[in-house]
Order: sequence, then structure tokens, then C-alpha cells
Amino acid sequence: MADSVHGPTSFSTQANALLRKNFTFQKRDIKSNIRLISVPIILCLLLVFLQNWVNKELDKPWNRCGCKCIDENGEGKCEEVCGIEYSDLNQAISCSIPRPLEWPPLLQIPESTYRAVQTDFISYGDLPDDSCKISGSCPATILLTGTNQTLGESMGTNLFSSGSTLDYSDIFYSLAYNVLGSESQSKYMNFLEAAFFSNQTVYNVRSQCSPDFTFSLPLDFGSVAVQQEISCVKGLHLWRNSSHEINDELHKGYMNGNPERKINEIIAAYDFLNSNRNGFNVSIWYNSSYKNGKSNQPLALTRVPRSVNLASNAYILDLLGPSARILFEFVKEMPKPETKLNLDFASLLGPLFFTWVVSQLFPVVLIALVYEKQQKLRIMMKMHGLGDGPYWLISYAYFLFVASIYMLCFVIFGSLVGLKFFLLNDYAIQFVFYFIYINLQESLAFLVAAFFSNVQAATGLLSVIEVVVNIATIAHMKKNVYENDDEPIFLINFQQLILYDRFCLLDIVTVIGYVMVFANGLLSSFLFQFFLQDETFSRGWIIVMELYPGFSLFRGLYEFSHYAFKGNYLGTDGMRWKDLSDGKNGMKEVLIIMLVQWLVFLFLGYYVDQIASSGKYSLCFMWHSRKRPPPSSRKHSFRRQGSKVFVQMEKPDVAQERERVEQLLESSTGHAVICDNLEKVYPGKDGNPEKFAVRGLSLALPQGECFGMLGPNGAGKTTFINMMIGLIKPSSGTAYAQGMDIRTDMDMIYTNMGVCPQHDLLWEILTGREHLLFYGRLKNLEGADLTQAVEESLKSVNLFHGGVADKKAGKYSGGMKRRLSVAISLIGDPKVVYMDEPSTGLDPSSRSNLWNVVKRAKQDRAIILTTHSMEEAEHLCDRLGIFVDGSLQCIGNPKELKARYGGSYVFTMTTSSDNEEEVEHMVQSLSPNANRIYHLSGTQKFELPKQEVRIADVFQAVEKAKSRFTVYAWGLADTTLEDVFIKVAHTAQAFNVLS
Repeated sequence: MADSVHGPTSFSTQANALLRKNFTFQKRDIKSNIRLISVPIILCLLLVFLQNWVNKELDKPWNRCGCKCIDENGEGKCEEVCGIEYSDLNQAISCSIPRPLEWPPLLQIPESTYRAVQTDFISYGDLPDDSCKISGSCPATILLTGTNQTLGESMGTNLFSSGSTLDYSDIFYSLAYNVLGSESQSKYMNFLEAAFFSNQTVYNVRSQCSPDFTFSLPLDFGSVAVQQEISCVKGLHLWRNSSHEINDELHKGYMNGNPERKINEIIAAYDFLNSNRNGFNVSIWYNSSYKNGKSNQPLALTRVPRSVNLASNAYILDLLGPSARILFEFVKEMPKPETKLNLDFASLLGPLFFTWVVSQLFPVVLIALVYEKQQKLRIMMKMHGLGDGPYWLISYAYFLFVASIYMLCFVIFGSLVGLKFFLLNDYAIQFVFYFIYINLQESLAFLVAAFFSNVQAATGLLSVIEVVVNIATIAHMKKNVYENDDEPIFLINFQQLILYDRFCLLDIVTVIGYVMVFANGLLSSFLFQFFLQDETFSRGWIIVMELYPGFSLFRGLYEFSHYAFKGNYLGTDGMRWKDLSDGKNGMKEVLIIMLVQWLVFLFLGYYVDQIASSGKYSLCFMWHSRKRPPPSSRKHSFRRQGSKVFVQMEKPDVAQERERVEQLLESSTGHAVICDNLEKVYPGKDGNPEKFAVRGLSLALPQGECFGMLGPNGAGKTTFINMMIGLIKPSSGTAYAQGMDIRTDMDMIYTNMGVCPQHDLLWEILTGREHLLFYGRLKNLEGADLTQAVEESLKSVNLFHGGVADKKAGKYSGGMKRRLSVAISLIGDPKVVYMDEPSTGLDPSSRSNLWNVVKRAKQDRAIILTTHSMEEAEHLCDRLGIFVDGSLQCIGNPKELKARYGGSYVFTMTTSSDNEEEVEHMVQSLSPNANRIYHLSGTQKFELPKQEVRIADVFQAVEKAKSRFTVYAWGLADTTLEDVFIKVAHTAQAFNVLS
């Protein structure tokens, strides 16, 4: 295999490797990409369909300009003619009006039952008694105040004149001498005056009324003549000493300011301030309680001009006499073309739908991050040299790129299908909003993913979300429950869901991610939106609620929707940059909140991730530079008094290895791996004592040696390897790989280390070749060297031919995955390789081939291998160590161990049960110290010390026995490595039990 360039890979090299892998992964995962991009397309098309359906309904005849069939030529043939003169009040809005109609200006007159009278609340003596409400004869009142009461009273007298005789040839001119008013509410447009076409009474306000002051007003409405009856109502002007009194009276007239409970309503109020004969200055109170739905536009404003004219005329009459007057003849709208009722229904639903569209990026990023954690791919990449900096930068940039493409497609497609939500609002504002939010969403995903290190953390987070969602559900449905006792409340219990389906961590993350997506949309649309539209709700609490990213997203989309809807209805632009300075526009505060949260979440995500990987909780640990201890202090700083107990009870070969390690630490001789009194202790829990996983291990491995670790389950082999590869920190002692300390130099060690884990850590949709290309780049291979190294690795593990190399790893058999994992551990010529049961699941042929690969690989590197196969250990390992209960019991090459711990033959004989005693006597005659180790139904096994027995004597004794009784089977075997393993393990475990 090609030699790697020694030394750590550069930042750019690591970033390049990860970026290539991510884009390859994205290309392979085409189905997920199609599913992802189909969501906004489907929702946009659904909005277009709903919009077309709404437009079709709005285009029905009763919403269009009215038409009538007219026989203009008298020939009995009628033609349909459309126009405002054939329309009702609703249809007139859509008509073409080249010559708008003229209407007399009107005052807004209080309804007779609400006109101001004396009450317990308002006890002014100049107000009429409330008995007039029974007879319907209460006057309509105007309140006056100012600094000059004489002038004010004089002008008050001039407000309501005695009127004049109507001149029907110039009806509007003659009506201008009369003060007309109506109880009906005015409309947006004065194409049609509602007072004349809604069966409402029109009043002539006069200082005194008599029956002859009631008359009919003829008005031509196109070809239709309207005869409107004008009734007289007395106009009462009353003086108040100050504007404070007027405010108090107006406030009480609406039951402490509640417009829905009006009891003493007035026409208007005038404060003439410092007016005199040299100057006119007036403030006008008018009734602004009539609202256009929720738009806060007072419809009564269209009645205000008549109030202004009254005050102006009163001043001129007082100043110049009755010959001087400003006549207010009529009001009318500007001409307008024919229009259609256009309701941008898509913009109304946009905030809910588009919240789902944008939010679905969150579970996509979260699942990808947690997948790498759950499958341990993140730590696998780190063990092969990928640093945290390149991982964070490339992963963040990669997901940001994917999210940007997604949002770009979303906006472009929405614009192409004609959604006003996108077309009317400034694209620059949309870009800034979406860009900040996808960054916020991505940083939040990194932060949340950092907490998903285990299922317990995920379940705990689910509990929090469960409580929040249930509280919000109860709060929203509480009103319905009061109104309808049968209304059910559906609460979410994620814990039962998880226990029922027995989800794995990735399933839990998927559930959490998509529950949050739909919860964001529903809670925002059916809860948060009500607070936004409620003017009485504190704006400060709105900002607090927007600290939740889902609500801040909805608020921004809500603002886009509001401006698009208004712009489409009025034919104006949507949101522009200047609109952000509007106090009612919440986009500016949303952008600031999201920008701050983006930076905070990004920092917290990185910080929590570093805590999870390093176990340090200092706020500044990421910037601390730690120096390696000087050589003279290394040995002494790792010793503990407790370890002397183990040293005194060690076997001679283990003690000799410890002395060798101490000599190597004192000298400058370099070994591939040196473990110096390495220990790992897990603290006790629930009253249990602490657990020694590894006890004072000292071990030295030169270059070119394969060291095999044997031991029963739980002996400490995996803990030892996890410390060597940086997954866990040692409790005391240390180890050196290529002269670098595992406590401080793991980033350097990773660049020259290979790992074949016990379980295959592979990306399911990447091919074998793509795996090796990625890890090869992490080991500084590039160009022709990289291609050659990958091909040689694939050939060495028999994955090159038959298209296997370009087949997805998820379709590999267990044996093929195992061979690929071995190839990954050896790519790039690492100097130290850890293999945890590398041949598990392989057939005999593949196992033999793999053994040859490992044999060739150990020529210029150190390999630490764990296995339960004694055949594999004997075939591959130069030295073996047997671990029991965390301590090294023996060490040496296979022949030495068999000679040292297996100095006996195993004699086996099978006879009938009647001849068992004779067999036992025969064995005792061969070796007095023979030990029976097995006995079952005539079959017996004995250990015979080698120094007491000759093989020829055994054959002779068996031949003699055959002449005396029937021998079914017999055998004599030398000690195997398995026998040594069992003997050492049993002896050590028995000793530990006794101690």
C-alpha cells in the first residue's frame, strides 16, 4: 500500500475529504431529496388550487357588477347591460364608475336609544330626562368648550340653522343649507351612500323641530328614482367648562370606555380653544368606534368633513353675519375602472403552510447529525484523523448549502405559480429573513443533537416537549370545554408511544423532529396568531413568545402574509424596507431576535458538543493549551500507591513486562505503543463499590508486532482499547502511541492510527470504494497515491472484482462489511492499528484471506487485536496477553504460554460404566499425580503431567487394557491454547473470589 505523508493532515485536507463525502452522500440519497423538495411543491400547488377555487366562488354573479336585460329599441329584444345602477351595495364595489354619483354630506347621528340624557353616571341638568328615549324624541347633542364662552355659545347657536326651502332643480345646493345626518354606518367607498339604500332614517338636524319639517328627498339612481324621507331631529348644543369634563362625559357615555356598551352617545364635541374674532382654532371630537372589521380604519372618518364644515360655518356666521356661508353641497368618489372582488386566500393560509415548509428542514438536519452519532460514525471519523474544527465547519456549511437550495427552490416555485406571498413582498427582505432563520434552525439542530448522546436524554427531552404541548393544548381548548362539555382534550404521551413501539434513538429523534414541525405550525396558527391580532395583548409578551424560534418564524411569515394580502386587495406593493420602521410591523424585532439566537445557539451547540467529547465543563476549556509533561516527570506522575498491591501479586512474565516498560520510559528508545500503569475505575453507584475495569496495565509493543488480547467477557479488553483510541479517559496512568500521550495528543495520534471496531461503522448508502476514498483522504492520500491505495485495499480484502467495490455498503453481507472495516483500518499506512474481533462472521476462506492481509500489514506497524478465536490468536499474534477482571494475568508468545501454563497431556478414554474403575487404576499407574477433569457415562478425561509420562508407556497401557475390557475410544492430546486460556481464567477468577 502507498505510504502516507506522516504528520497531521491539514485543516483544508480534512475539510476537503468531509465535503466530498457529504456531496457523495447527498447524491446517493436522491429519494430523500425528492421527498424533501416535494413538500413545498405540493403545499404551493395546494394553495394555488384553493386560490383558484376561492376566485371562482368570488366571481359568481352576486359578487360581480349588477346587470339587467333592457329592450332599448322597443323591438322586444333585450340586451344585457351592466352598471352600478343595476347593482346592490355589495355588487357596486366591482362596477366601473366613470362618473361617480353625488351624495349629500351627512353627520353620524346617534341612534335614538343611545342619545345623551341624564343618568346616574351623567347628571348634567342641561341634558334632557331619559323619558325621551321611550317616546323616541331625544335630541342629538353637541358639546362645546373653550376659553371664550361667549364666543363659543354664539357659534353654538349658529351650528343648526333653520334651513331653507328646497329647490329641486338644484337639490344639492339647497340641501347644503340643511344639516343632514344618518344613524347608518358609512362604507369604504361612497359609490353608494348606505343611508339612502339601507332603509335607514335620514335626519335633518335643526334647533327646533315641528311636523312640517319632515319632507321627502328625490334622488336619481341611474334610471331608478329614490324617494328618501327626511325626518327632523332637534340638535342640542351644550357648554362645558373644560375639555376634561367633555372627556369624562364621553368616557362615561360608553360605560367606562367600552364602545360595545354605549348609553349616552353624542354627535361631536368642539373645543374652540383660544378662538376669537381675530383667529379661529378648534379641536373636534368625533365618534371613531365604528371600525372596519380589524383594520382599525374608522369608517366614521367619512362623516367628519361635515362636522368640520359646521364649525367653520358657525364661526363665519358669527363673524360676518348670515349672508356669509361656506356651502358643503355634496361628496363623491374618484372615478374607478371595473374591478373584481379579489381575496388572496393563499396569503391567509401562507403562515401555517409555510411554517411547515421551512420547519421541516429542522428534523432533516437533526436526523442526519444524530444518525452519525448513533451509528458512531462521528467518532469513527475522528479516530481516523478528522478534527472537530473541520467537522463543524463543513457540516454546518454543507447543511446551510442544502437548506439554501431548498429555500431558493421554494421561493422560485412559489413565485412561478403566482403566489402573491412571494411576488409582492421585497425579495431582499425575504432573502434576509429566510437566510437568518435557516441558520438559526441549523444551529438549533446542532445544539439539540448534542444532547442526544443516549436514549435517556432523548426520552427526557420528549417529556419536556410533551408537557409544553399538552399545556398549550389545554389552554387553547379550555374555552371550548366550557362551551361544550363533550369537547374532548387529546393529550400527547410520547413515553407510551416509545414504549409501545420500542423505538431506537433515531426513531425517537424522527418523532421529536416532525412533532415539533407540526406543533410549530398548529400552535402558531391557532394560539400565537390570536395574540398577534389582539390589540389589548401586551407587545412585550409578544416579544417574549417570539424567543421561541417557531413563533418567531410564524411572526415573520405572518407579516409577509399581511402585507401581501393588503397589497393584493388595494393594488399596492407588499412589504418594503421602509415598512420595517412601522411600529406595527414586527419584522425588525423578529430579525434581531433570530440573529441573536442564531449566534447563541451556535456557540452553545459547539460548547455542549465539546463537553460531550472531552468531559470538561470549563467555559474556556476550548481555548486552553495543555502542554505535555516533561519526560522526567511522566513515570512518577502516573503512579498510585494502590497499584503496588497488584505489582506484588503479578506473575513473573507480567512483572517482567512492567520492568521493561519502566526501562523504556527512562530511555529514548521508541516503541509503537507503551502503556504505563494504565487504570480505569468506574465510580460506584447505589451503594455498590467502585469497579476496576483496567488495573495497572503496563505493556510495550514494538513496531512490527501483533499483540493479541484474550479474556472472558467483561475482562476489560474493550475498555483498554477505548482508552487507547480516545473514547474514554484513563483514571490514572497513561499510554503513548508513537511517543505521543493519549491524554494530551490524541489529535496527533489519530492521524497515524487505524481502527477496526467490533461492530461495522459504515454509511449504508456509500459504496466500499467511497468509504476508502474518504478515509484515505483523511490520511493525507491524494491523486494517484489515493487511487492506488484504494484499489490495493479492495483487492487485499477481496472486494475489488465483480462490481462489489461500487455496491452500496448497506447491501453488503456481514462478512463483506467486516472485510471493508479491516481495509478502512489499514488505509493510509497507520503506524498503530486496533482490531476488535476482525474475523467475526467470516467464512473459512475469507478468514484465511483476512489473516494473510493482517500478517502482511504487521510488517511495519503495531497491531493490537482482540479475539475469542484461539486459532486466530495463534495464527496471527506474535504475543498474547490474557486479561481477567481488568488485570493482565500472563503474557508471552503462544508456545511459551502453552509450555508455561499447559505442562500436561490430556488423556481421554471411553468404556462401559462397569470398567470405569479399571481405567482410573490404569491412569494412576501411569502417573500418580494424574487428575481427572471430566467424567460422564463411561467417558473420562485426565490431565497427565508431562514430566511423569512417556507417550510410549501410554500406548502400551492402552493395548493391555484392550485385552481386558472393551475400549470404545481413546486419545492423547497435547495442551491447546484454549486449555491455557480456560486454566488461567479459572485460576484468576477463583483467586479473586477468595480474596
